[in-house]
Amino acid sequence: MSHPTPEVYEQGKGMDAHNQVMREIRARKERSYDPHEPTRVWLDEDNTPDGVRESLTIILNTGGCRWARAGGCTMCGYVAESVEGGSVSHEALLDQVDVCLEHEAENADEPAPLVKIYTSGSFLDDREVGPDTREAIAETFADRERMVLESLPDFVAREKLEVFTDHGLAVDVAIGLETATDRVRRDCVNKYFDFADFEAACAEAVAADAGVKAYLLMKPPFLTESEAVEDMISSIERCAGVDGCHTISMNPTNVQRYTMVDELYFRGGYRPPWLWSVAHVLRETADVDAIVVSDPVGHGSDRGPHNCKECDDLVQKAIKDFNLRSDPTVFEQVSCDCEATWEAVLEHERGYNAPLTR
Repeated sequence: MSHPTPEVYEQGKGMDAHNQVMREIRARKERSYDPHEPTRVWLDEDNTPDGVRESLTIILNTGGCRWARAGGCTMCGYVAESVEGGSVSHEALLDQVDVCLEHEAENADEPAPLVKIYTSGSFLDDREVGPDTREAIAETFADRERMVLESLPDFVAREKLEVFTDHGLAVDVAIGLETATDRVRRDCVNKYFDFADFEAACAEAVAADAGVKAYLLMKPPFLTESEAVEDMISSIERCAGVDGCHTISMNPTNVQRYTMVDELYFRGGYRPPWLWSVAHVLRETADVDAIVVSDPVGHGSDRGPHNCKECDDLVQKAIKDFNLRSDPTVFEQVSCDCEATWEAVLEHERGYNAPLTR
């Protein structure tokens, strides 16, 4: 893994301090999880380089993200859902896949051509999912059209991806880049790698005839609304310029338990992004050379991206419509009086008075 330079992130400060706080927060976790059951599974549809496809999304329950166990990202509470002990056996992981296949058989007319596999960590990290397990999963889904595999840049290697591409599958690596701005990624998200590491991972994917889906974080802690919007627009533009990165998913921050964001939110120091901000970014980046989508989880709730509550469902519907058609005119169909408040927030909110509204 990459490590911050001691000149900038001294011991006990910077990332060290973030990790210490995150470990203390995560230690409050009480619930345990069954290693034979996936964290989540659902059916949906996604915009892919080959058009809109029905999708099966699987979140495997592993021993948890390696970086999260060190402390991890300020907004991510997924490690709290991981299995105790730091590892899950090959047999248990395949049991989880079987549960997901049963869910698909019961709820879909036919197998989904697109399968997305996440671990809330790195599917390509041998400590989370071993090579034998990945090979078995590749064989299980060899009759599908495309697979999305989640990983941090460190673990993206040509030979790991070829396990899937050799079966004739189109493969995309989902990388949680969060932002193209290294300082924001380090100081606000507490993620250890640089944009150059992301570019190197894209090159590895291209060498394996695979693609990359970059995941960006809309409004990490410690940024004002306007700073978050500006950073997201520039990040999408930079990602779209990287060879191999054909899809960019903008994830608005939602307040998850056992995170630093939750601590800030509880003390009145954080507000999730406005849905108007999400719509604005999608409009401004609609012409980049990549598919840009967004999935505001928990929209309309206090702990999720929201506006005034009256227009949240309408704006969310427009965002989902944009995801499938990439047509910015969908946002011309929605309006609300709270847009004026959002515009005032963009103009007047500063770091020392954020959040300006709640």
